[in-house]
Amino acid sequence: MISINNIQPLSPESLFNILKTEFPAYVNEQFGSNLSVEFAHVSNIINISFPEVIDGNAYTIRVADNSLELTDHTTEGTYNSELLEQHLLSFLTLKAG
Repeated sequence: MISINNIQPLSPESLFNILKTEFPAYVNEQFGSNLSVEFAHVSNIINISFPEVIDGNAYTIRVADNSLELTDHTTEGTYNSELLEQHLLSFLTLKAG
C-alpha cells in the first residue's frame, strides 16, 4: 500500500469524478494508447480496472481526510502494471497535492 498526502483535500466523490473525467485521457496520453479504464465508487473506496489488459480490479484507492491510500491488486508480469501504477501515482499526486 502506498500513501499520498491529500493536501487539497479531495473527497471520495470529487476524486471519483476527477478520475472518471481526466485519468483515462492522462494515462492514454502517457502510453500513446486507447486503454479502457473503469471505475467503481462506494463510500470512501474507489476501484480502478483496465478490463482490456488486466483481469479484475487493478487498484483500490481509500480516501481519508489527510491521505489517499493506493493498493495494487495486479500480479507480477501483468500488462505494464508497474507503468500503470507509476502514472496513477503521478496523477493522484498532481491532483491531491
